[in-house]
Amino acid sequence: MSRAAAGAIAMLDFEQPVAEIERQIAELQARGAGEERGELETLQATRAALLAKAYSDLTPWQTVRVARHPARPQTLDYIDLICRDFSQLHGDRRFADDPAIVTGFARLGPYKVLVVGHQKGRTTPERIACRFGCANPEGYRKALLKMKLAEKFRRPVVTFVDTPGAYPGIDSEQRGQAEAIAVNLREMSRLRTPIVTVVIGEGGSGGALGIAVADRVAMLEHAWYSVISPEGCAAILWKSANEKTNPLAAKALALTAKENLRNGLIDAVVAEPLGGAHRDPKATAAAVQGWIVEQLRTLTQVPLDDLVKSRYEKFRRIGSVRPSPVG
Repeated sequence: MSRAAAGAIAMLDFEQPVAEIERQIAELQARGAGEERGELETLQATRAALLAKAYSDLTPWQTVRVARHPARPQTLDYIDLICRDFSQLHGDRRFADDPAIVTGFARLGPYKVLVVGHQKGRTTPERIACRFGCANPEGYRKALLKMKLAEKFRRPVVTFVDTPGAYPGIDSEQRGQAEAIAVNLREMSRLRTPIVTVVIGEGGSGGALGIAVADRVAMLEHAWYSVISPEGCAAILWKSANEKTNPLAAKALALTAKENLRNGLIDAVVAEPLGGAHRDPKATAAAVQGWIVEQLRTLTQVPLDDLVKSRYEKFRRIGSVRPSPVG
């Protein structure tokens, strides 16, 4: 079973009307009876209609749950699907290697790039080792060390964001978690090579931003990106994260791709296949690759001084407001 196929049978509660249809489709496909082709096509059309209805108007909390789907493609899946000649690089040369952040050089379309991304893991041992995508400071230091290498060899940087946040453990804090992320923000803002970022799943707080200070930032349609997770927000505002407060927090945070685009925090939304990226990782990867290549085609033509200045100003503008005229 491939990484992206793992957990593919998991169903979210709002997808339950599709479950029985998919079971019937699987049975017909297993039998492979030619005379049942018409029935199969009818069931597939019904499934498509049900998925379209379910995904046509997701709530922010439902979007968060789709972004966390166990079969949703992760960084290594995208590397497998759209990169060639990937050579993974390990370690921060200061403490250890952090499996929660993957780095390495690869070919993506016509470009040689450095790929950096969060990895949550598929199996239970992998998830424990990766802390479910929550990186330690050595992960961010590893990422920056490799980005500096990409700058030296004049290679663009492509990052995939998928984390609920940086790891908050005592050991991480002792090794300088906040400082490591802060240094990444500073150094990425002035890195003299193009940087392109895609939020492929969860984009939680500084843990996400630590590899997302980019010239172009996109989100997959059913990803989320915010200063804090809904559960963290609910625990602060209502002193409890539960089935009632989590949806309220998700709505208040304006964390969906559509809202982030409207608020000027990202540059584009990459559409997902019907029913989410976990239902068709190959199509999702193709869309992601197309967007990345399009951005690199433009960014690689921009003089480096102009590129760095524009990137700095882009992030300085975030959150700026203009007072409304009086009277």
